[in-house]
Amino acid sequence: MIDRRHALGGIVAMFGAQIFAPLARAAGLAPAAAIDQGAPSIQVFTPEQRALMTALCERIIPTTDTPGAIAAGVPAYIEKLLADWAVAEDRGPILSGLAEIDARCWQDYKLPAVKAKPEQHDALITLAMNDEIPDGEEFFEAFRQMVIVGYYTSEIGITQEREYLPVPGEYNGAFPYSQVNKVYSA
Repeated sequence: MIDRRHALGGIVAMFGAQIFAPLARAAGLAPAAAIDQGAPSIQVFTPEQRALMTALCERIIPTTDTPGAIAAGVPAYIEKLLADWAVAEDRGPILSGLAEIDARCWQDYKLPAVKAKPEQHDALITLAMNDEIPDGEEFFEAFRQMVIVGYYTSEIGITQEREYLPVPGEYNGAFPYSQVNKVYSA
């Protein structure tokens, strides 16, 4: 059985040198139980920030025919990662990014970002991605990495979005391509 730390170590290579620092720390330095268990050691988000962060997670990996980021526990993973594996300067871009998204939501839609519709969240995330809000690109890259890593190292991400085949697995050199229905991860 694969655990989150093992999966995290494998997925970090996907981001290369641009990996968000807390993810790199958790992948290389964490004792096996520390990433998955227990509540965060500090409260990182206010209730409003947590609600916005949760809504944005679901916009990065929405529920489709497979569960999305919320069902996979990504918001709790992000808070745990920022609480226990980030230093203050690592949290800064995330907290300021959420504040800038909220400010831009007030400017564009005259409501707090936590009350915005999914389409409005998509537009706000796109502004951040295109660096059209202050420090938006820095926020977006770090946030996107945390969501992707949190999702694809969760049980849902490994077993429902992808299909886990432990290595070494059975070799079948004549596996019919027509039977491939998921991307395999190991």
